[in-house]
Amino acid sequence: MRRFAARWLPVLALLLAPAPAWGDGVVRLFNWNNYITDQSVEEFEARCRCRLEQDYFADNEEMLAKLAAGAVGYDVMVPTANTVETLIRSGQLLPLDKKRLPHLVNVKPEFLDLDFDPGNVYSVPYAYSVTLLGYNEEKLRELALPTDTWQVLFEPRYLEKLKGRVTVLDSQRELFGAALIYLGYSVNETDEARLKQARELILRAKPYWAAFNATSYAKELAVGNIWLAHGYSNDMQLARQDARRAGRRFHIGFTTPKEGAIFALDNLVIHKSARHVELAHRFIDFWLEGRAPAAITNAIGAGNVNRAAMQWVDPEIASNPDLFPDAQTFKRLQQVRDYDRRTRRLLNRLWVEVKVR
Repeated sequence: MRRFAARWLPVLALLLAPAPAWGDGVVRLFNWNNYITDQSVEEFEARCRCRLEQDYFADNEEMLAKLAAGAVGYDVMVPTANTVETLIRSGQLLPLDKKRLPHLVNVKPEFLDLDFDPGNVYSVPYAYSVTLLGYNEEKLRELALPTDTWQVLFEPRYLEKLKGRVTVLDSQRELFGAALIYLGYSVNETDEARLKQARELILRAKPYWAAFNATSYAKELAVGNIWLAHGYSNDMQLARQDARRAGRRFHIGFTTPKEGAIFALDNLVIHKSARHVELAHRFIDFWLEGRAPAAITNAIGAGNVNRAAMQWVDPEIASNPDLFPDAQTFKRLQQVRDYDRRTRRLLNRLWVEVKVR
């Protein structure tokens, strides 16, 4: 009997022990895919004795569409700057309680108090990316194609050598932004004639592209199915790392075009339908501590806005000028701003024409 009791004592102890206290709740995070490491998720859950559940979106338009369709209950979301502006104007965000965010001091000053949210009333920076060109170095060298200009994405004399091996982002603001920059205009251009000029540029190049792709282009680039991709710097770094790990016989390069590019600052915000506002603040401050953003920078090359995080960032990544642009490069970068209703309707119509023609 004593042998039996001794044998089952650990089991009985487990059965009688109190269940893990998930009672603090479930934090719902609406995020870009692969934008936080599993280790960071586990660390936050252990610290807060809660669970972090994620839903994903491929671009900001998809995020807004899901919210417009009635998606509710997100505690924390990660929209880009122009979408923060949209969410503020439509009254969908809760003001942040800065007293609950003691690690806000870690954010580099140049990423605070920007025009889309003066004073950071509703948002704090999460990470950033540059929308640029990623490419198969060997293939583009073999074809004698340039890699530092939007010409290679839009000009038929170059594209005819790449037909069926090019993808562009399935995002109206990103693709029109690239076209507008190439034409010498602002990414926030509102003139109808200039926006139509950008549409015509896109339609001229479209027959040479393989796909509009905002989700799997990094994988397609890493395995060699495509040779040129319009996409985010962090995805290009991920493609480079995947190709290296797989021992591919080619290398992935990426470059910020000389004409300029879009700089996208992603942010942490709390939706007005949040069910766990206290935990939402705890997650935001956890991110601001620095180790979590350093981890995602090392994992995929996400641009880092956190001073404290830089001590943990891989020096090879930190020294890459396309992931961490210098002051001179930043002068060539533009942030997308929210359009007024008239321009949004116009761009939506032009986008439909691009997709169906």
